Amino acid sequence: MKEHRTEATREHGVAGHAGMNHHEMTPGVTRPQLAVVTILTVLALALGVAIPAQFVNLSLSAEDVGGAIMPPGMTMTRDTPGEAMVEMSAVDPGEVSHTAPTDARGDQTLEPRLEDGVKIFDLDVSVIEWNILPDEQVEAYAFNRQVPGPRIRVTEGDRVRINVKNNLPEATSVHWHGMILPNEMDGPADVTQKPIEPGETFTYEFTASQQGTYFYHSHKAPDRQQALGMYGAFIVDPKEPALDEAYDYDLEYTIQLQEWLAKEGYTYPAMLMEGAMPNFFTINGKAYPETETINMKVGEKVRLRFVGSNNNFIHPMHVHGGPFEVVQTDGNPVPESARIEKDTINVGPGERYDVIWEAREPGKWLVHCHIPHHTTNDNVEEEGGGGLTMVINVTE
Repeated sequence: MKEHRTEATREHGVAGHAGMNHHEMTPGVTRPQLAVVTILTVLALALGVAIPAQFVNLSLSAEDVGGAIMPPGMTMTRDTPGEAMVEMSAVDPGEVSHTAPTDARGDQTLEPRLEDGVKIFDLDVSVIEWNILPDEQVEAYAFNRQVPGPRIRVTEGDRVRINVKNNLPEATSVHWHGMILPNEMDGPADVTQKPIEPGETFTYEFTASQQGTYFYHSHKAPDRQQALGMYGAFIVDPKEPALDEAYDYDLEYTIQLQEWLAKEGYTYPAMLMEGAMPNFFTINGKAYPETETINMKVGEKVRLRFVGSNNNFIHPMHVHGGPFEVVQTDGNPVPESARIEKDTINVGPGERYDVIWEAREPGKWLVHCHIPHHTTNDNVEEEGGGGLTMVINVTE
């Protein structure tokens, strides 16, 4: 019986396999159907490439744009070059090498060392975190870890030597705006000098032959580097003090203007482009109410040195409390017979105006841009203003 059952089982298994072979499954899709699906798939893939290609340059690689983060709302077209995208992109927070104290101030006078009659200044440029307001921090390209960069002050006829060390992640150069000097010392990168590569130092040397108000700034990708903080005052006092004494003033203050774009935790170079318009504005690296206050007595006069260190707008700078007298333009003295009185002066990018204002009445008198948006902080007023606003506090 045992052998019989085994044989039966074997026969049943064979029969079962035979049955399965008899009912083998076959595809339910016809060849024409497969052809249609294939054509539609190829067409979808082609459209998926062709349509974006009308708006995006698909030839750009990650290497071309360097992982650039673009300003929110900026309109990008298919022919926007990768180099332009990098220029307009956010500062990489990973490049920050220093965080300045919240209350740090820029425009600090840089003392030179003297060697063989030459005044030597050392400038270092790097990426820092800088507070334009106590609760608003930007990533900045800064000379000597401050915005604006340190003030260089010399006397007409001084021989100066300035060593610029580049600690940025990109090449740079420095231009000495408005100054008469040897062409090879003028600073335009790729024109009069090779760019200063990261880690390199370039030495500028010239004689400060003109008295007046000047400034220095980046001249490599200036719409990026200067907009991010690479600028500083360069003041040349007259060799004959009598020239300044003739202006009859008691104190002076330098006002350097700038525009900033800070959005969603990133800092971008502000530009006159859709999506890149500035939303913060600073005087000497701070927005009101963090700008400095000038303290004066009734009857005193202050020399205000307006510097157009900004990149984009013409700022109509207005002083409350009475008119001022324009005594210098772009470092050039205005003859006494040609001086005029104004209460608002248009300061364009690169321009400098020296004006003398008299404190006639006690009180808090404003100095501010007369474009209302430029006296707000991200469209908001704080303590009666913002941005390009400061106070002259006059007492009896």
